[in-house]
Amino acid sequence: MKTMKLTSFILSVVLLIGFASCNELSTQPNEDKKIDLDSKSAQLVEANNAFGLELFQKIRQNSTEDNIMVSPLSVSLALGMAYNGADGDTKTEMEEAMKLNGLTSEQVNISYKMLVAALQSLDEDVVFEIANAIFYKNGFTIKQNFLDLNNTYYDAEVDDLDFSGPAALETINGWVADKTHNKITKILNELTPNDRMALLNAIYFYGTWTTRFDEDGTKMRTFTKKDGTEMEVPMMNKEDKLLYASNKLFSAVQLPYGNGQYNMAVMLPGQGQTSEDIIGELNAGNWENWAPGFQEQDHVVVTMPRFKFGYETGLKKVLKDMGMVKAFSDSEADFSEISDEYLFISSAIHKTYIDVNETGTEAAAVTALVFTTTSVGPEGPQKIYFTVDRPFVFAITEKDTHAILFIGEVQNPEYED
Repeated sequence: MKTMKLTSFILSVVLLIGFASCNELSTQPNEDKKIDLDSKSAQLVEANNAFGLELFQKIRQNSTEDNIMVSPLSVSLALGMAYNGADGDTKTEMEEAMKLNGLTSEQVNISYKMLVAALQSLDEDVVFEIANAIFYKNGFTIKQNFLDLNNTYYDAEVDDLDFSGPAALETINGWVADKTHNKITKILNELTPNDRMALLNAIYFYGTWTTRFDEDGTKMRTFTKKDGTEMEVPMMNKEDKLLYASNKLFSAVQLPYGNGQYNMAVMLPGQGQTSEDIIGELNAGNWENWAPGFQEQDHVVVTMPRFKFGYETGLKKVLKDMGMVKAFSDSEADFSEISDEYLFISSAIHKTYIDVNETGTEAAAVTALVFTTTSVGPEGPQKIYFTVDRPFVFAITEKDTHAILFIGEVQNPEYED
């Protein structure tokens, strides 16, 4: 091994998706928009979904917590930006883990740019904001092409800071707080003398259910947990015209937000099945095959719990299990397109938060990758009753592309104000 001084580079990504009161939103009917992606952008969405579903499966396998949630979009954007700095076998492993085979680096960047632009212009009653920034220690040598790629395709702000003083940390965390409307106020607790760069992505989403749940209809009802124990929880209730699907594995509804471009799919296990059985069948092929099974039903009575929880997990082991090994190696990583100094990913952390209630949904996710440089027809309406009274799977998606923004499992729907 060559001998080089130890330096580190931090890549942090913040994703926030929130839905709240629509008091400040337009009440005028808006013209529906449709995403029509080119073939390469559609291939990127399929890759992101395949990657995200496998990531979610592996995180569930390694987690003992009742409630979990990940944001495939957040992790994919983080890795996509880091991908611009990878080369050699490291880049190849990232391509394979992220399911990007068949796409060139340029096509990946162009497709992300098109997708992000499309997602931000779908619904005037839903705010969807995406921002990127690169803060680096003054004096650290970073390759201009890496900065140019992230500026051109991710519209990243670039600024150098004095990492030796507290002002740098305040600037970085202040940027996060500003771009997430103070829903996430801190991404970094400290900057060490060896830290060299922080790359951040922030996404903010604000909206409400297309049809809200009746607050007066929320009642305490029984929810049966995985171990068979019962708990009394506040269950929301509404009857609505919804997309509904049912098969041997699960029954499901899609609950739309705004003009319907975004929705939450709630998947309830079928008779003799569990939420873990659903997760076990999550893959890109099944995800696409299940989509046509959703048919509009006029009278669907949805009874489901409020739920609110936070979740944190490390991504390093999971990503290595998915084949992204060299990126985490202190002797074999190749991020030479970022700097001539040796860089490897020393840690990867993902945090999420979600709050589902009668008005809508508020959710947040933070992904942080730390890079280190080292020496190495009836008479009356027929109703469908969809009662979520046992562990279930949910996903927040975009209608036209089926892009998965969040996906999670709830085994214990506690809700504390």
